[in-house]
Amino acid sequence: MNFFNTTFKYVNLLGGFATIGVLLAMAFLLLDVEGKLSTSAEKLRNLLKISALTWFIGVLGSIIFTLASWSSDSSISAVLDPTSIRSFFTQYELGSYLAFEAIIAFIVFICAFQVKKILTLIFLLIISLAGLVAPVFLSHAASGGSHSLVVGSLVIHVIGLSLWVGGILAIAMLSESDRAIAVPRFSQLALWAAIAVVISGVVNAWTRLNFVSAWNSTYAYIVIAKTLATISLIALGYLHRKNLEGKERINWAGFAKLLTIEAAIMVVTVALGSWLSNTGSPSRPGEFVFDRAISVVGIATPPKPTWSSVLFSYEPNALIIGILVVMVALYVKGVMVLTKRGDKWPVGRTISFALAIAVIDFATSGGLGLYAHFSFSYHMIAHMLLGMIAPIGLVLSAPITLALRTLPQGRTPSERGVRGSLLAALHSKLGVFYTNPIVALLIFDGSLFALYFTDLFGIMMRSHLGHLFMTLHFLAAGFLFFSAVIGVDPNPRRVPHLVKIVILFTAMSIHAFFSVALMSTSTLIDQDFFSYLQTPWLTDLLADQKLGGSIGWAMGEIPILMALVATFIHWLRDDTREANRIDRNTARQAAMGQPDDLANYNQYLQKLAQRDKNES
Repeated sequence: MNFFNTTFKYVNLLGGFATIGVLLAMAFLLLDVEGKLSTSAEKLRNLLKISALTWFIGVLGSIIFTLASWSSDSSISAVLDPTSIRSFFTQYELGSYLAFEAIIAFIVFICAFQVKKILTLIFLLIISLAGLVAPVFLSHAASGGSHSLVVGSLVIHVIGLSLWVGGILAIAMLSESDRAIAVPRFSQLALWAAIAVVISGVVNAWTRLNFVSAWNSTYAYIVIAKTLATISLIALGYLHRKNLEGKERINWAGFAKLLTIEAAIMVVTVALGSWLSNTGSPSRPGEFVFDRAISVVGIATPPKPTWSSVLFSYEPNALIIGILVVMVALYVKGVMVLTKRGDKWPVGRTISFALAIAVIDFATSGGLGLYAHFSFSYHMIAHMLLGMIAPIGLVLSAPITLALRTLPQGRTPSERGVRGSLLAALHSKLGVFYTNPIVALLIFDGSLFALYFTDLFGIMMRSHLGHLFMTLHFLAAGFLFFSAVIGVDPNPRRVPHLVKIVILFTAMSIHAFFSVALMSTSTLIDQDFFSYLQTPWLTDLLADQKLGGSIGWAMGEIPILMALVATFIHWLRDDTREANRIDRNTARQAAMGQPDDLANYNQYLQKLAQRDKNES
């Protein structure tokens, strides 16, 4: 049974990687025609259908044989029983994640018949990555300590592999002319994907293995074989770059041979990865002391919080750190591009970005992020930093402006390119909708009540994926809201200052009402999450919850008040600027012997008065 499970896991991974590679090639690597598929991209449509269908079949096989391995009756009729399948999807997290992955694969398969726009392909690429990594959150990696580090590094590993392997498989299917267009851009992406794969793989193996006691285990042998295969792929990638760099004429025959070998090794690497995913890692006895916290959040209960423990403790969340590293790399790259071409970028914006990144890291991986898993009051502090403070720093750093000034233009006059795709996304119907300040307000404040006054908070706190979703949602909601009211980036709609002020006052009122309601509640809202942890230094959970409400009130009102003051200042500056413009225009017209606007208006009124006098 394990053989069939491993086989379908392999089909699942290979189909998923190929799907992501084809979507990557169609959306970014090949040319587009004003935001629509080019002829070259259209040629990959059938390949997208095949890869998505293969992915879907692989997921279905994984579901069936997982059920068979769990069931005492492994007959086909018992496994395919609708009641068993429904129970697997609704009562087991693994079943829910596999069902989600199957739905994503099927959606991509259906869309492959009709998709024509690059933005749609980008959306399909994003959800495909989400579907592929969803089961990773419940892999055997999640069972040990350092949960955030282990699972996060594995997610980064799978994403890096999917872009790397999938891209190679897609390029191997291109014609020589299309390959000449796609390879230079993919070469840069593959380099960073390979770095991500190597670093995340090393971190994951180091965290999960005791290399002394586990040296003779099957798991270690597979890790070594996969490592050797990865090193071979990196060497081949280096040969590819040497073949491309500094040559007016590329030896495509030799390139094709290397590419064939690389694709074959990648297929073997995926097979090793699927085998590894179905092989339990050896335990590390004596390194972790089990408590309830490890079984729920994957972290041992920390000592009683002190100033030093909160400020200097560090429990790395690999996935968030990976996202932050990418953000920093892109921002620094943008600033360097501007500097090289002689343009200036305000230092204050860079400082604002750096402070925002530091705040996010402290609230997720730092001491605050650690204690936020065990105390509602610390969770609320982290929420306010992620939803209020960090978004203001990100908004003031003007990342979209930087991207629009530095992203590459289309490679041909008809290609929209990365920069054009970003502009199209900003001015799309969804972009206009989400940048509406009323919509941003509803998401910003409405999500508070949806999260904390329903069962959603307790459910999310019990799941690594749920905790990740909360973090990203806090950041996104805060960024949308503050972009709408104090943003310096270009906005698809111009919002009057008076509307912004009304929105900010409304946000303050709603936030105050939420905090008062939270402080007034007489029941715990965490669905017994914190009580189950039995944290020894936290005995009065209701008092801690009320403290969290007061913290939310204090920390939430101050940033909004600061935004309100900033909006007033901007309003005054705009009025002053407009008055100066009118004065300059008047002076210019007077110098030319022309009546100004006021004089024209007075003449108009005099004519109306004279006409009324004549009529009477």
